[in-house]
This record gives sequence, structure tokens and C-alpha cells, in this order.
Amino acid sequence: MVQIQSKVWLITGTSSGFGKRLVNSILARGDRVVATARSIEKMQTLYSTLPPAARARLYFIRLDITDSLEVIQKVVNEALSVWGRIDVLVNNAGYGVKSVIEEGGSLAALTQFQTNVFGVINVTNAVIPQMRERRSGTVVIIGSRSGWVPAMPPVGFYAASKAAVHAIGETYSTELAPFNIRVMVVAPGSFRTENVLKQPMTIHNHIPEYDGLRAAASEKFAALAGNEKGDPVKAMELLVDVVRGEGRAYGREWPMWLFMGKDCYRDVRNKCERVLKTLDTWEDLATDLEFDL
Repeated sequence: MVQIQSKVWLITGTSSGFGKRLVNSILARGDRVVATARSIEKMQTLYSTLPPAARARLYFIRLDITDSLEVIQKVVNEALSVWGRIDVLVNNAGYGVKSVIEEGGSLAALTQFQTNVFGVINVTNAVIPQMRERRSGTVVIIGSRSGWVPAMPPVGFYAASKAAVHAIGETYSTELAPFNIRVMVVAPGSFRTENVLKQPMTIHNHIPEYDGLRAAASEKFAALAGNEKGDPVKAMELLVDVVRGEGRAYGREWPMWLFMGKDCYRDVRNKCERVLKTLDTWEDLATDLEFDL
């Protein structure tokens, strides 16, 4: 039987959603967790029923990933002081702005990117040095199926932010590979987590012509909330399997991408097929653009 060493995880956004399920899955495997969220009180209440043995392997730190890099670095330094290292970073914290792009403008985009992109960069950059020094570590970025279907209004800014961290994750993977640091981008589809679809519309410049689009989108989200087919517990169990190299992931190659859910697979395949079709259709013209020799 293969003996797997206990890991120390740092996870952002653990007071609900995927983060809450992930913490429980990790503790059940015997690993240790530094759990972060904007409210320590909420985390303490959420995990109050854990058995003492599991609770002893859980440490809470307040973290708002939109804070300055200096504040984030202090939080990471505290996390490092708990068990002496961080083996796995999971960038899970995030939220979704709902806004028609013309109505939200750059202000809505900046608000969205501050959390979903800049926060991810700042937390990751604060954790990387100790991983690089030890020549060991794993960075997980929770992206979204939405990064592959940005045409769907009114979540264009959210989709753009997730597409951005997908690309950043790929680049991190290349940059950190020489230091034996693995990177994985997780792209979940629709999963039944709390409040994921309840964010109100952001309107900085009301344009009546979009009233119908907004109303239809709100109706669609209301109908979907609570009826998503994806089980977030199963999703996080798979994530832990992959990171630990056990269970259903045992013996499989490390994935740069981990797509989750039937809807995600459908949408990513559809996007790839459309891209390939466009490449094929325009290849004769779009590749005949080099200097004549």
C-alpha cells in the first residue's frame, strides 16, 4: 500500500460553496488546512460540529483577497507559521458580477477583476517563494466553464475574469515547472452551491434597450438556482483525489486543466469545435500572409 504524506493546504473562500466542501474533504483524508475567508466568526460557526481530531488540523485566518499585497503577505506569513509550510494553495475565493457590458462599463469590470484576477495573483505570488525554495508545491486555480462561453449575457465580466485566470494559470504552469511546482486550472460547470446565482445586477449606466435582456437573464438564473445538477461534494472529492494522486485519480497524469461536469464538457467541446471550424474555413486566406521570398 502506498503511503501518502500529509499535506498542508491554504484555501481562500472557505465560508461557503466549493471552499466549504473542500475543507471537509481534505480533513477527512487526514491533511491539514489553513482556511481563510472574510469572517472568522462565520468559519468558526460553520465548522463547529467537526470532531476534535479534525478540528485540531484546521486553522482559521481572516483574508479578503482584495486587500493590498502587503496585507495578503502578512496573512500568508501567518499561515506559514502554523505548520511550517504550505504544500497546496487553492485559489477558490471569487464572485460573479452580473452586468450588461455597456451598462457596467470599466468600473464593473475593475470590481470583478479585483477579486477574481488581481486577488488570485496577489495570493499566489505571496505563497510561491516558500514553494520555490523547497522545490515543491501545488497551485490550484478555480476557474469556470464561463471562461469558455463568454457570449452569454449578462456575465461577460465574470467570464472575462475567469478566462484571464485560465491564461494566467497556464503561464504560471510554465514559469513554475522548473521549481517542481504543479499548477492546475479547475473549470467547473453548474454546481449546487450557496448564493452563486444571487448576485444582483450591476448598472452604472441604465440603458432601457437592455431591459428585456436583463429580465430574461434574471428569470433564467432564478429558475436555475437550487436546481443545478452538479454535486459540489463530489466535485471537491475529485479535486482532492487529483491533488493527492489517489482514489479515482490514482495512476493518472497530472492535468493542466480539470473540467468538471457534463455541462462543462459540452460547452468546452462546442467552443473547441467552433474554433476548429473557423480555422478550417479561413485557413487558406488567413495563413497566406507571409512575406514573398
